[in-house]
Amino acid sequence: MNYELDTRKVHRIGLVVLSSDTSLEDEARQVVAGQDISIYHTRIECAPEVTPATLAQMEARMTASVELLPEELDAIGYGCTSASVVVGPDAVAAQMHKAKPGVPVTNPISGVIAGLAALGAKRIAMVTPYVAEVVAPMRAFLERNGIEVLTELSFGERDDRRVARIAESSTLAAIEEVGQVEGVEAVFSSCTNLRSFGIIDVAEARLGVPVISSNSALLWHVLRQAGVKGGQGPGRLYSL
Repeated sequence: MNYELDTRKVHRIGLVVLSSDTSLEDEARQVVAGQDISIYHTRIECAPEVTPATLAQMEARMTASVELLPEELDAIGYGCTSASVVVGPDAVAAQMHKAKPGVPVTNPISGVIAGLAALGAKRIAMVTPYVAEVVAPMRAFLERNGIEVLTELSFGERDDRRVARIAESSTLAAIEEVGQVEGVEAVFSSCTNLRSFGIIDVAEARLGVPVISSNSALLWHVLRQAGVKGGQGPGRLYSL
C-alpha cells in the first residue's frame, strides 16, 4: 500500500532530564500542550545526593545521554540548574555538541539570566531546596552575570528525590517571604525538581513582581532557541 509522509512543521525539542527528576516532564507538557511542538526526553544518571562533587560527575555522561535523542532537533535543554553552574554553560553545550553538532543548547541558569533580562529585573530574591555548598556557587554565578541576589531562602535538602515531594504550598510560602524584601524586582525559584507551576501566578499576584522557576525559564528559553515564541507557561515571562 502506498503512503504519504507528514509534511507539517513541528518544532522538535530535546530535553535531558535527571534520573532523579519527576517534575520537569510534567511541567514541560503544560508549556507545549496543544501546539505543534514535540519534546523528546532522554535521561542522565545522577546521584540522589546533591553536592558540587556529584553534580560535576554528570559532565562525563552528557554526550552519551544526548546521543539517545532523535535527529533534526531545533534545540536542546539540559535540565539541571545547579550542575549548569558547577559544570558551566559552555562546557554543557560542548558535551552536547559532540552528539548533536550545531543544535542550539541551553540550560536553566542561562534561561534564568535571559529571562530576567527580558523582564528588566536585576535585583532578585532566590528560593532553593539546596544545602549551602550548592547555593553559594549559584549565587556567585548570578552575581558575576549582573544579577544581585538580595536575599535567599533554602529548604536545606540534599536528596533530590525528596525535593520533588516538597509541596507547592511550601514553595509559595518561601517565595512570598523573600519576595517582600525591599528592592526585590523578581523572585527565582531554583531547581528543576522543585514544582512551582501551580503557584507562580498566585505568587506574582500577591507580590506584584515577576516570579520565575528553573523550569519556566528553561522551557521559555529553549523554545526561543528553537525559534518558537509560543509556550503557555505560568507568569509574566510567557507574556513577553
